[in-house]
Amino acid sequence: MKSIAQQTNSIGIRLVDVPAGTFNRGSNRGKEDADESPVHAVTITNGFKMSATEITNKQYEAFDPAHSKLRGKNGFSLQDDEAVTFVNYEEAVAFCAWLSRREGKPYRLPTEAEWEYACRAGTTTDYSTGDELPASYQKLQHTNRTPVPVSLRVAQTAPNSWGLYDMHGNVEEWCHDWYGAYTAGTQKDPVGRQSGLSRVTRGGSHNTPVRFLRSANRQGMLPEDKHWLTGFRVVQGVMPGTKATIAEPAPANSVQVSQQKYIWKKVTQPLFDAPIVYVRKPDSSSGTPFYAHNHCPAITWCPNGDLLVAWFSTNAESGREMVILASRLRAGKKAWDTASMFFSVPDRNVTGTSLIYDQKGILYHINGLEAAGDWQNLAMIMRTSTNNGSTWSKPVLIAPEHTKRHQVIAGSIITREGWLVQLCDADPGPRGGTAIHISKDKGMHWTTPYSLPITPIYNNGSVGGLIAGIHASVVQLKDGRYLALGRNDNIKSDSLGERMPMSISNDGGATWQYAPSVFPPISSGQRLVLRRLNEGPLLLVSFTHSAGKSGIEGMDFTKPDGTKYKGYGMYAALSFDEGKTWPIKKLLTDNVMRHLEGGAWTGPFTMDTTHSEPKGYLAATQSPDNVIHLISSNLYYRFTLAWLQLP
Repeated sequence: MKSIAQQTNSIGIRLVDVPAGTFNRGSNRGKEDADESPVHAVTITNGFKMSATEITNKQYEAFDPAHSKLRGKNGFSLQDDEAVTFVNYEEAVAFCAWLSRREGKPYRLPTEAEWEYACRAGTTTDYSTGDELPASYQKLQHTNRTPVPVSLRVAQTAPNSWGLYDMHGNVEEWCHDWYGAYTAGTQKDPVGRQSGLSRVTRGGSHNTPVRFLRSANRQGMLPEDKHWLTGFRVVQGVMPGTKATIAEPAPANSVQVSQQKYIWKKVTQPLFDAPIVYVRKPDSSSGTPFYAHNHCPAITWCPNGDLLVAWFSTNAESGREMVILASRLRAGKKAWDTASMFFSVPDRNVTGTSLIYDQKGILYHINGLEAAGDWQNLAMIMRTSTNNGSTWSKPVLIAPEHTKRHQVIAGSIITREGWLVQLCDADPGPRGGTAIHISKDKGMHWTTPYSLPITPIYNNGSVGGLIAGIHASVVQLKDGRYLALGRNDNIKSDSLGERMPMSISNDGGATWQYAPSVFPPISSGQRLVLRRLNEGPLLLVSFTHSAGKSGIEGMDFTKPDGTKYKGYGMYAALSFDEGKTWPIKKLLTDNVMRHLEGGAWTGPFTMDTTHSEPKGYLAATQSPDNVIHLISSNLYYRFTLAWLQLP
């Protein structure tokens, strides 16, 4: 290896000369890595100096001594010479500005192009070491739901041919650029997009599958986010004067959105429309990522008369390719728009979406955001729109810690006090309860009112700090109490066996009392809806049983002549006395035989007189015309209270 020019600055940062040159940026891997295409030639016209290693704790804390309290958080990065973590984009930029003043030389973050150029160091393979990354460079390179601490000490493996260490792994590294799709054609000194949601990170990290450590792999983070996977390195050199590329165009769900206030006409007659598909695959030319598994939806009505639906699209529920897509059913239209991008943070799992209109001019979007893959270590973000979802505010981290109790569930509610209530799964497993989050000031501040620790046992009459069951749904009763129903954590009834758990709180969600409901439990691939209708009654939509997991399948329903019959699948129940009794239970079918595709975990099924949709993650809204809009994982249903009350 030829000798490498280096120098060390006043706080011990070793700087390596990176020469000017041209390279091919990106890859043609396609599919989950389609954002690395098209491959295009990039020229770096001026050489620069880059720190040989990631910035260490000791170096960063010369700028921000208070950061020392974050050393060792979650078991990572305790020593002076370990890569600093828990630093967000703005803090990394502030460090560069401080260092520039101290040294009298320009320091900054590398552009994404500079980073990949320096990482490749003249190579064209997946890694600077070839098409494989030797085991000596790897640090637990797989997703660990509970991250396993490893040493983040810098420069413990061989550098690349330009003298740069840890370009593949150790920790991800912030880059200057806003994340956006590549453009084709030869480029000189590109600096990214003019704006965006995420800043680029590069290099991959520990506790991360090795393919995310490739030279071409692109990742991103919200600029305000910070966690144990990401640090940074610096460049000494003037920022290229290249003009940033214009921001990416708005997605289809934000285009040509009417701002005319819709006049809702009350629908009082019985109505049940044949279900239609709302998850419609976009044209490949749109560039919208669309994967095999589309699931976990949310729905709201908009003041312009549109319905807006959002859901995740992914190949694996734990996948980092996951994106949130959306579609509109525009006022007066019969078919949903094709799917388009709604929210994404590159190479981060974004499980859990909620949408709600507060009926005072604000649409709310709340979403989970993982540190990596899986869906345990989620933060929570919120966006708002005051123009029917035509534009959205910048994402705000309303729960910035990546931890449990942040897996967002569709079905936010606005209480009679005007408070925003959001439920989240408390555990990533099949049971373990649901946590409640409350904002009393339109989402500016949030509290978690539970006062008791998690209890894994939900017995009849016991009290705990969480709602029993995951994927729960909640309503506020007329006396101010909260009533919730959930999946699993079932409770035995002396007369009925295991029942869906019912949780009631009379102290604003701080504690919950548990009892068996009258409803059969549900399980895998199923999520219920519980909401108050405009007309006053409580509505539950759930399933008669969980196929293959229920000892008893089906439920008894009543025909118009009063005789009983066994029905199977999705049903609705109504309560007119605040959940004490549920006199109306109706299978959600109009008795017409149809062969339908339920998508996700449901698959194909037949609807007929005694069968309705057997599975699905449900979400619902009721527009001011009193029409109930229900979605499962793939299908959209429309019906009214009057239809539910028909014999």
